[in-house]
Amino acid sequence: MKKLARFGSGLMVMVCLATQAVAAAPDVNAGKLEKIIAGEHRAQENKLRDKYRHPLETLNFFGVRDSMTVVEIYPGGGWYTEILAPFLKDKGTYYATGYDAESHVDFFKNSVKQFQGKLTANPELYGKVKITELSPPKKLQIAPAGSADMVLTFRNVHNWMSAGTATAVFEAMYRALKPGGILGVVEHRGDPKVSQDPEANSGYVNEDHVVKLAQAAGFKLLEKSEINANLKDTKDYPKGVWTLPPTLVNGEVDKGRYLAIGESDRMTLKFVKPAK
Repeated sequence: MKKLARFGSGLMVMVCLATQAVAAAPDVNAGKLEKIIAGEHRAQENKLRDKYRHPLETLNFFGVRDSMTVVEIYPGGGWYTEILAPFLKDKGTYYATGYDAESHVDFFKNSVKQFQGKLTANPELYGKVKITELSPPKKLQIAPAGSADMVLTFRNVHNWMSAGTATAVFEAMYRALKPGGILGVVEHRGDPKVSQDPEANSGYVNEDHVVKLAQAAGFKLLEKSEINANLKDTKDYPKGVWTLPPTLVNGEVDKGRYLAIGESDRMTLKFVKPAK
């Protein structure tokens, strides 16, 4: 019995040590992300915004993995493209869902052209990026139905509200995701004491309104994070969120004050498409 007891005790020690080793093992995905975020391929002006946008913490919170199929809605100038495209290019798939290339709106056409220019300038990093378009009500397939592990949108909800397309876009994101897939939303967070403007003309959206939009499309809220919070943001500027950096719509007027506040207070919400 003593020998058996000693063997059992030794086994327990081995299990504990193994558990500790697993717990101490480095997160391969996080390490890969850190390296890419620090990479020289990223534009310097984009790196300077890391202190406000917290890309490593944000993507880790959403649970991105390098083998996933990830859709980013309206990548703009490619801020997150510089991170997601190289992260996913070997094992996963990155869909960049942009504006309608056939749009009659100059801003949309120019944005598409500039983004395509960014991709073609570095085919080694961006050669595998898949381009789709989102232009309700005609163009709503951001990826094949049920194909995406994750859909990400950064500061776009207010634009959809302004255009009256928020419901259609949330439904499109829901269709693109696999059951169990994740929707990650970052958005300028409005003051909950102020009633929600249906068109979000200030650029701010109340957190409960975003949750309602997502839930109406079929999503379930999994988790919230304060990663991108900014308590200095008073959210009461006559010209809205664009008063703050990076836009600084007032130019040099009170520029120091707005730089001291920094970029907007942002909600960071993680939703799931329920498994059926």
